Amino acid sequence: MKKLLCCVLAALLLAGCGGGSAAAKLPEDPTALDIMRLHNTALPTEPDDNWRSFYEIFVYSFYDSDGDGIGDLNGVREKLDYINDGDPATDTDLSATGIWLMPVNPSTTYHKYDVTDYTAIDPEYGTMEDFDALLAECHARGIHVILDLVLNHTSSQHPWFKAAAEYLQGLAPGAEPDPAACPYVQYYHFSREPGGSRYRLGESEWYYEAPFWSEMPDLDLENEAVRAEIDDIVQFWFDKGVDGFRLDAAKEYVSGDVQTNVEILRWFNDLCKAKKPDAYLVAEVWDTMQTYTQYYASGIDSVFNFAFADQGGVIANTLKKMYDADAGNYANNILAFQDAVAPYGGTVIDAPFYTNHDLGRSAGYYAGDYAVNQIKMAQAMNLLMTGNSFLYYGEELGMKGAGKDENKRAPMYWSDDAAAGMCRGPADMEPPKMLYGSYETQKDDGDSIFNFVVQAMRLRGAFDAIRHGTVDSTVVGGDTCVLHKTWNGQELLLAFNLGETAQDVPLPQDTDPAVWTLAGVLVTTPEDVLWADGALTLPPYSVAVLAPAA
Repeated sequence: MKKLLCCVLAALLLAGCGGGSAAAKLPEDPTALDIMRLHNTALPTEPDDNWRSFYEIFVYSFYDSDGDGIGDLNGVREKLDYINDGDPATDTDLSATGIWLMPVNPSTTYHKYDVTDYTAIDPEYGTMEDFDALLAECHARGIHVILDLVLNHTSSQHPWFKAAAEYLQGLAPGAEPDPAACPYVQYYHFSREPGGSRYRLGESEWYYEAPFWSEMPDLDLENEAVRAEIDDIVQFWFDKGVDGFRLDAAKEYVSGDVQTNVEILRWFNDLCKAKKPDAYLVAEVWDTMQTYTQYYASGIDSVFNFAFADQGGVIANTLKKMYDADAGNYANNILAFQDAVAPYGGTVIDAPFYTNHDLGRSAGYYAGDYAVNQIKMAQAMNLLMTGNSFLYYGEELGMKGAGKDENKRAPMYWSDDAAAGMCRGPADMEPPKMLYGSYETQKDDGDSIFNFVVQAMRLRGAFDAIRHGTVDSTVVGGDTCVLHKTWNGQELLLAFNLGETAQDVPLPQDTDPAVWTLAGVLVTTPEDVLWADGALTLPPYSVAVLAPAA
């Protein structure tokens, strides 16, 4: 098939039509990057809204600037040229326009989801001055920064919980706590009844609720005093210039009670928007699409779109043809999401993601001769979705990591040289076995996963209709699907080939070749996309972007 395509390409070159005029400028032995660079000439632009491309960073494992083996905020700042160098003309950076920092507050653990002080920086990561410098540099490059805000629970070492624990343990048996004497007893869920996810408070008769871990006691987010504390916390970070928050474990604010959780999120959303109308909020609600879309009733900007994520999600199942899924599985689920959020109006910003710090890394989802092609295409399927896309650090390199959480949060694979800012990673991490090379190896490889993801991110940034667009029609044909996206008078056709062979792609019947032009491509092999006389041919595992001619 590859030889056949080469012959067709040569014929087009001689004829000077379709993809041939582009092919005339290719080197004799092109890489996939050569082909993508030839077609992807539109430059990414800085958004003036909250429809962006976010990069999730676990600071602990990202980049070590001071040689102690632990990543830090200055390390993130040193690597901003990798995330977004501020120059849209270059294509050696990810051109991300947002960063989600996993918790940076003081904590007793490596992951820092048990917070001991909501308005400070963990000393392992640096100082508040380091944070201020990072935030200023991000804003200078047009990068928004959101912080992981862990409201469901605190650390057992947080001063609120320690004060409540000391007070309750000092009460006489059978005595009732007096909130006037210790208001913190109402900050948490204390009870004399054992059972479920409750843990005993020392040798006392009291128990506290902590579903995630005994050292993460749950806060009572319906308590007005707790809400007043959160108001102060939000104000502190907005005064710093933070652009918004990622809300951890929103499904567990009151476990099993969607409506109460929606009310809590509505209160928090209203609180934030009153202080900063353009603040961006995204909630983690790890559940089915039917359930998490209900959380948009709170007015929140985004809820992570879990249906498309993980090794059993829409993207992976479609690429692996699980349960006889074809390309229509991807297209139809996009339409299903749009239908599910339609009742909440036009303010919904989808938050598509493929992996995160709780999921096994996606390079482990695929095996066989086409594993690398599928790893690349999965990223394209995520990054070309409408909304705010989220890319977990290291996925652009095809990093490996599965099993326990520590393995999923391994050091960013900058180099094989341990002295090149590499972090040591979590203490209980099993040594990762990376298959696809470090950044230093991949950056100069035109067929690498890294360079494919860079091009996908650039396409996302170059076309507003990719980020904002509504899919108003689809054409599905086995391994291929075409999404027609429209937004604010703009329209695009996104054509996907999710199969192992080249495909002639059925297009909408009214696609006039005189109107539509090939505006961008993503290819996983060094084979060109052909667009001539209204006929589109996609090589294996590739994408074409068609746009109306200027």
